[in-house]
Amino acid sequence: MKVTFVKKILKDGSPCRKCADVERRLNSSGYMSSIDEIVIADERDEQSPGMLLAAKNGVELAPFFIVEDGEETRIYTVYFKFVKEELESTLKSSSQDAEDTLRANPDLDYI
Repeated sequence: MKVTFVKKILKDGSPCRKCADVERRLNSSGYMSSIDEIVIADERDEQSPGMLLAAKNGVELAPFFIVEDGEETRIYTVYFKFVKEELESTLKSSSQDAEDTLRANPDLDYI
């Protein structure tokens, strides 16, 4: 699974306030490590990588997340929905896998 975080630079050159807030949340929650790539959508340059991704995916809001999982691509424009559906479910399933492994192998122990 590849996760791309697209954040915006406004026409006046300032960072998008909502994008900065989402980035702070990602950092403070520890979820930033789940982001594979950060791409900038610069409103001053329609050919910037983020603007091209937005056009390709029909997205008009920033920030947004692109989740590529095999041949499936999911787009999220709502941070909390992205976290709930992608990050929390991935973490829960990894944690559950670890617990199942420990139960199936009583000779293993927690580190």
